[in-house]
Amino acid sequence: MSDPVGASVDPQPPRGGDLVRRHRWPTRLWHWLNAGTLAVMLMSGLMIFNAHPRLYWGEYGANPDPAWLDLWGDDGIPFPGWITIPSDYNLSDARLWHFGFAWVLVGLSAAYGLWSLLSGHLRRDLAPRLGELAPAHLAHEVASHARLQFPTGAAAARYNSLQKLAYCAVLLGLLPLVILTGMTMSPALDAAFPVLLDLFGGRQSARSLHFLAAGGLVAFFLIHIAMVLLAGPVNEVRSMLTGWYRLPREREER
Repeated sequence: MSDPVGASVDPQPPRGGDLVRRHRWPTRLWHWLNAGTLAVMLMSGLMIFNAHPRLYWGEYGANPDPAWLDLWGDDGIPFPGWITIPSDYNLSDARLWHFGFAWVLVGLSAAYGLWSLLSGHLRRDLAPRLGELAPAHLAHEVASHARLQFPTGAAAARYNSLQKLAYCAVLLGLLPLVILTGMTMSPALDAAFPVLLDLFGGRQSARSLHFLAAGGLVAFFLIHIAMVLLAGPVNEVRSMLTGWYRLPREREER
């Protein structure tokens, strides 16, 4: 995720071609650590899902019960070993990987969320302004992205409305949901916080929501990678490594 700092040291506003400081170090550090953590959790989670590839609503769910999702059926092929941790079927090892990195995810999310709140990043850079939520404005941005017309000049140093909505959906929606539903599936945490079962309507409902939230994170990742490739991967990746970003030149200058 980007974290636009927004301006160079020159008193003149930045223009296309200028090198500006775009990402603060907490965002860069969190971005890469979070990406690695989620990759391990996804791959180990797929191995766990292979053990019982069915999803239910409510408190209970087992082979004889009707499932709202039966991914493989009787003759289906599970997720292949090249995308799971471990690569060979081993449910106990997969749980160790998954639960171990779950606490890393909790710590990273809590630290970054607190920093975003205290530093003003959430209010200043992520929260959409009222005008940015206007249907006409959103429709214009969707159309521009569909035509691959991305922001240029000084506008490229800031989030656009679609980025703000997507990042808020991840930070304030999908990540908390995947963490809380994961906690609900733990018998030990259920005993300590029984309200979790009431909140999500049972352990099997929490498992279904956990799967859907993880799917939402995967969808965000794929769209994020596509946008990076289309916007210029060298400039985008360099800015997430060093913090420095070269503003794309305005279209009339090209």
